[in-house]
Amino acid sequence: MRNISFSSRTTKKVLIIILLLLLVSSLGLMGFLKITYDRSFPRVDKAQPASTGYLRYSDVAEYTRREVEFKSGVNILKGYLYGEQNTKGLVVISHGLGFGSENYLAEILYFVDKGWCVFAYDNTGTHASEGKSTIGPSQSLLDLRAALTYIHSISPLNSLNIMLYGHSWGAYAVTAILEYNFTISAVASIAGFNSAMGLLQEQASGLLGIISPITYPFLWIQQKILFGDVIDVSATDGINNTDTPVMIIHGVQDEAVSYYRAGIIAHQNEINNPNVQYVAITEENHNGHNNIPKSDAAIKYIKLLNQEYKKLYESYNKMIPDHLRLKYYEDVDRFQVSELDVGFMGEINSFFEQHL
Repeated sequence: MRNISFSSRTTKKVLIIILLLLLVSSLGLMGFLKITYDRSFPRVDKAQPASTGYLRYSDVAEYTRREVEFKSGVNILKGYLYGEQNTKGLVVISHGLGFGSENYLAEILYFVDKGWCVFAYDNTGTHASEGKSTIGPSQSLLDLRAALTYIHSISPLNSLNIMLYGHSWGAYAVTAILEYNFTISAVASIAGFNSAMGLLQEQASGLLGIISPITYPFLWIQQKILFGDVIDVSATDGINNTDTPVMIIHGVQDEAVSYYRAGIIAHQNEINNPNVQYVAITEENHNGHNNIPKSDAAIKYIKLLNQEYKKLYESYNKMIPDHLRLKYYEDVDRFQVSELDVGFMGEINSFFEQHL
């Protein structure tokens, strides 16, 4: 039998081809990740009043608010002070990705009615604030740091005990911010992720499955360029940096931030702050990402609205006439959509009051 051998020149050609294929594949993967990432963190503008079922400030204008501005990086952010006459303490609300501060009006007004002054603001790239995009997972932390810096510079806000309430993107921020040694009396974190890279890796896993670990170097370099050392600050880092009381709340069926992986609650064994409470939401219809604070009636009503909209959408082959779409939103009871679970909110209010 003839022995077949490759010359060194042939071997070099094969290696070059392999390296070129790897380079092309890497560039293709980087391009795919960049496109997917940018779609995940776009600018979020406020929906037109005729195209949203959320409670609007115009619906509750009897509650006075004062608009303020402060800077976060190169962007000017818009903030709002509600219940400025209240002196119990200050609740600072950090909103979730895809939402703005006004989407949390029900929670804002709940706290105002309980005697709190409330400071809410729109993150970078969101609603009334500047920014071409929401940039990434760590931006909520930077924006909260800017908000607290502003609050500490203003009298009489800087004389009030500060409570932090955050959801999702904001839930990460209100815990990770404890790394920066602001004076915070208590924190309520709902459906938060533990770290920027942990969240991105979970999302990559959902897209790419078992090959997702190869995306880590690309994502890490990108985040390092965008945020520097801030990407290394985790919620557990912040919580362990203080003895501030923290309530960590997460739904076991969370579809956006996994209870078992990226969620702060999945990292309990890394937390040594003795003043942390863990609340696992197991009740059906409340154990997801956005429905935890809502009442049973609100959740039932939202399901009905979604079913009606789906029928309309399918009836007109995904092209609902403008007059019918406007009529649909005109008929929405926005107060019902925003109704809160008073028992759940009462637990958070009591938690805050205990730590005044």
